[in-house]
Amino acid sequence: MPNNRCIGAYVLNHRSGHVIAFKAPLVVLATGGASKAYLYTSNIDGTTGDGIAMAWRAGCRVANMEFNQFHPTCLYHPKAKSFLITEAVRGEGGHLLLPDGSRFMHKFDEREELAPRDIVARAIDHEMKRLGCDCVYLDISHREATFIKEHFPTIYEKCLEFGIDITKEPIPVVPAAHYTCGGIITDQHGCTDIPGLYAIGETAFTGLHGANRLASNSLLECVVYGRSAATHIIEQDLTNFINTDYELPDWDESQVTDSDEDVIISHNWDELRRFMWDYVGIVRTTKRLERAMHRIQLLKQEIADYYSNYKISRDLIELRNLATVAELIIICAMQRRESRGLHYTQDFPSLSAEPADTIVTPQNFSWPDAIREADITEPRSIA
Repeated sequence: MPNNRCIGAYVLNHRSGHVIAFKAPLVVLATGGASKAYLYTSNIDGTTGDGIAMAWRAGCRVANMEFNQFHPTCLYHPKAKSFLITEAVRGEGGHLLLPDGSRFMHKFDEREELAPRDIVARAIDHEMKRLGCDCVYLDISHREATFIKEHFPTIYEKCLEFGIDITKEPIPVVPAAHYTCGGIITDQHGCTDIPGLYAIGETAFTGLHGANRLASNSLLECVVYGRSAATHIIEQDLTNFINTDYELPDWDESQVTDSDEDVIISHNWDELRRFMWDYVGIVRTTKRLERAMHRIQLLKQEIADYYSNYKISRDLIELRNLATVAELIIICAMQRRESRGLHYTQDFPSLSAEPADTIVTPQNFSWPDAIREADITEPRSIA
């Protein structure tokens, strides 16, 4: 990146296993969020924070990575992966139950099952940790079977594939990471801190979501900012880029070998997602965050050693990016000494007087001093 300008991207061809260098005057990151950092997620496998990690390494600021939205009810089944049970089930009278069949939401909010997502998710998380159970249950079977099949045909059919008849029995559910509200800082055109580099969608932090996300705001963000970025890109004068001899070297893999220990990748992947779920999940404490900080340091070193010595693969790239994003989530969470929106910590349960964004700058970053000294400047309202 001469003069700190983006001049292209290195892209892994998953089929051939080789990295291709693409020279380009403008690059748009539209890689989605980072919910795969957690053990349970409603997202597809590719939401590994790739764009956020790449932009951070390139020198872009990121913000509000501590605000991770958890959907309260994802189907809990070893083969279901990321199947979401819509909140409409609770809206139509579904009851959340403990393994013994008793209801519990009345202990947390007077609105019971109709409370906001973050409150319901925290309540489920609390009960699961208190009882040591793997899941809770969502029961709509007290409604007529015809009503259930007409209103929730997809859920009915999907659950039936796993041997669960929701007209007769409750659905096993767990909270799941659902949306990343923070990301790469951009302006109203999707421009990042680096000329020539844009970020759009869930990978970006536009300020639209604040400390929580309203339903469907993600679609609004993609449409509005996608159009704004496209308009800005069309208006760019690329004469200087064309006339400048920017050199984008080919990817050099002459010093690396094929790995015969891919088990390291799968093990580290599993370890990262589990400690993020346990220590940096729905309910946080300073001690849990410190434990996560220690583990991410060790994990990142192992990944860096592996990345330096072996040919890269999709799994390795995603693991490396996910570890970077997990580190940013931990740092941002440790800096927010209050409970606001999607960030809830038992050590600081109250709101601060003045709302502000958590902004972290790569140039001023060092580990672990970044926890105390990271650049938190130009706060914008997140109320």
